[in-house]
Amino acid sequence: MSKRNKIIYWIATLWLALGMTATGIVQLIPVKEEAEMIQHLGYPLYFLTLLGVWKLLGVIAILIPKFGLLKEWAYAGFFFAMSGAVISHLAIGDDASALFGPTLLIVLTVTSWYFRPQTRRCSSN
Repeated sequence: MSKRNKIIYWIATLWLALGMTATGIVQLIPVKEEAEMIQHLGYPLYFLTLLGVWKLLGVIAILIPKFGLLKEWAYAGFFFAMSGAVISHLAIGDDASALFGPTLLIVLTVTSWYFRPQTRRCSSN
């Protein structure tokens, strides 16, 4: 793996981890704005707890060494959660500013996944 690819991987992965950790914590803390937003999207309040826990567990999975299959599931979960957020905002007619955060996290997820080192991939055995 080239030095350039390692730098891209770690920048994308650390920003992804920061974004998912921050949003996960906000979803676990009873923040009024988050509760209003999730209800605005048409989801029950307990969905915030599920998303928060899954995001934090996903961050742990992508940052720890090895466990390639677990990392694949974490990347898939991040992609599904953030693409679901984009689709949810579009479905209810929110403006483009609501799409920025989830879209950025999708880009970081795909970038981190694409540039991950061989040691962080599923083995082909």
